[in-house]
Amino acid sequence: MPTISHKGRNMPESPIRKLAPYADLAKQKGHKVYHLNIGQPDIKTPEVAIEAVKNIDLSIIEYSPSAGYESYRKKLAHFYQRQNVNVNSEDIIVTTGGSEALLFALATITDPGDEIIIPEPFYANYHAFASSTSATVIPVISTIDSGFALPGIDEVEKLITPKTKAILICNPGNPTGYLYTEAEIKQLAGLIKKHDLYLIADEVYREFLYDGDDVHFSVMNLEDVQQNVIMVDSVSKRYSMCGARIGCLVTKNKNVLATVMKFAQARLSPPTIEQIACEAAIDTPQSYFDEVISEYKSRRDTLITELNKIEGVIVTKPKGAFYCIAQLPIEDSDDFAQWLLEKYDLNGETVMIAPAKGFYSTPGMGLNQVRIAYVLNKKDLTTAVNILKEALLVYNSRK
Repeated sequence: MPTISHKGRNMPESPIRKLAPYADLAKQKGHKVYHLNIGQPDIKTPEVAIEAVKNIDLSIIEYSPSAGYESYRKKLAHFYQRQNVNVNSEDIIVTTGGSEALLFALATITDPGDEIIIPEPFYANYHAFASSTSATVIPVISTIDSGFALPGIDEVEKLITPKTKAILICNPGNPTGYLYTEAEIKQLAGLIKKHDLYLIADEVYREFLYDGDDVHFSVMNLEDVQQNVIMVDSVSKRYSMCGARIGCLVTKNKNVLATVMKFAQARLSPPTIEQIACEAAIDTPQSYFDEVISEYKSRRDTLITELNKIEGVIVTKPKGAFYCIAQLPIEDSDDFAQWLLEKYDLNGETVMIAPAKGFYSTPGMGLNQVRIAYVLNKKDLTTAVNILKEALLVYNSRK
């Protein structure tokens, strides 16, 4: 029988989606499943985007340019400029989601065996994208005790070798909700300048900040290292348009853009209809974002308050995005997550969580942690955490 590639065998399974068959079985039993496992917002997509799709007047749904429609890229550049982010339309290539932007970035800058330093826990697909391009992830560990803050810059520098090509961060972070300070971003800038590396920043959650004077500092505003910086963005969370699959790669480095364009041409073009929706979405009024951020802040506060009521649970308050990592009084979150769906319900209801082991590349890390997405309304969040509380009592009493 023909064999599967080494690359394919090493491709990590999604910790977010691998439990889906068990959730389906729970639903077939008639159980209601509260999904705390995936970042699919229940927030309505802006009406301007929906109306743009409804009013499309096309006789042919044709290919767009490989870089995306110029009108969309220009409008997107103006959107960034209004946020004081130093971007022009010539710096942007539209991609099929932020995922493709990350994949194109790694394919452009790495050869097999090259290394990418990533603070962990990190978005699980970073490992998958690295595997796809035969790059090696080198983790720098952040801990729940520090709120998942970036370790000292000297700890990051110790990991740099002749094979290191880039440092990759998510700001604010998925799965931790950690927000990098301007000082931390500038420390990383000093490091990539010293060692002539790339800094890739996944900034898809830039709007989702909740505390007082916290601000998002974009890597596109770093000085002296513009040729070393690549930004990744997406409409998925900003406009609650996860299914649109439109993102972008942004950089001032013309060699990187030219190489990314080769990959973009190979996949022909980003989706046509979705670009039309996304171009319209840029006209979303600020009131929409004000309401969304207020709602997520309230959800975050509700979730953290309820989790802190559970004996043995450790959780830190995330500053951004809409995820947190919680440490539970268990030994194996994979087993617990599957047990919740297979064998437990409280009055016909259960919860689906994402085991955190899949957000680490270091063996043995995250075994008693889970990622929780606070994308449910406050009533459902409170109910879901109460189910989690009761389930922990039953699960731990089995021994």
